[in-house]
Amino acid sequence: MKLIVGLGNVGKPYTNTRHNVGFIALDAILKDLNLQIESNSFDGDYVVATINNEKVMFIKPTTLMNLSGNCVGQIAKFYKIKPQDIIVIHDDLDLPPGKFKVRTQGSAGGHNGIKDIIAKLGSDQFVRFKIGIGHPTKLSVIDHVLGKISKEEMSAMKPAINKCVEFVKLCLCAPINIAISKVNQGSK
Repeated sequence: MKLIVGLGNVGKPYTNTRHNVGFIALDAILKDLNLQIESNSFDGDYVVATINNEKVMFIKPTTLMNLSGNCVGQIAKFYKIKPQDIIVIHDDLDLPPGKFKVRTQGSAGGHNGIKDIIAKLGSDQFVRFKIGIGHPTKLSVIDHVLGKISKEEMSAMKPAINKCVEFVKLCLCAPINIAISKVNQGSK
């Protein structure tokens, strides 16, 4: 079984904020695969589908961002999912809007949602698809990540979101290293 996680904060105040770009990308993936969220459990809203003869869970944690590990940890334990079979999609301050990076391990890089997932899994060996939201120039970091995405920023982010959709689909039919190699060609 594979687990695809889009990170964000639930609730109307957080809709279309930079910190919710993981939710936005997961919605794009679901739309492309013609799937819809249909269940709620494990501190998340999710759908399970069989793709290429393998079960795949797509989930949005319903906790606040900083507690995302509660959701991911519960599912990994219940379904015995190895960290290497988990893909987490999230925002990244250190990348400009429109840029992305894919990593298969490493530190949280200051992202509290990733930090909590690492703590709850007891491992940093899961895939992260990082979508750039840019670093604030005038606002505090908190105000920036919780700020609404402008039309210009969304236009800049759209190619990275499209690459995320492509990447997840590749991961569902090819080894992760091949998917990373193909998608990272467009990240420069």
